[in-house]
Amino acid sequence: MNSIRNIERLQRLHKLIQQEVTGPPATLATRLHISERLVYNLVDQLKDLRATIRYDRSRKTYYYVDYFQFEVRISVSVQNHKMEN
Repeated sequence: MNSIRNIERLQRLHKLIQQEVTGPPATLATRLHISERLVYNLVDQLKDLRATIRYDRSRKTYYYVDYFQFEVRISVSVQNHKMEN
């Protein structure tokens, strides 16, 4: 389930970047309950998805230079049929 946790973190980070309220990387890491290194990895993952992300030192926040939307939809279906002997 690490993939789902990673997607959830990416979604939370995306929302904070959209609102331009991330804070500096160390603060962001604390807010997301992850390491600072993982913050940088998540930012890189969004960049791999072609998000143009910058950090503004005066405002202390990450922001998107260009419009970027990140949406994940997951559908799970479980079917269980009892076999008769």
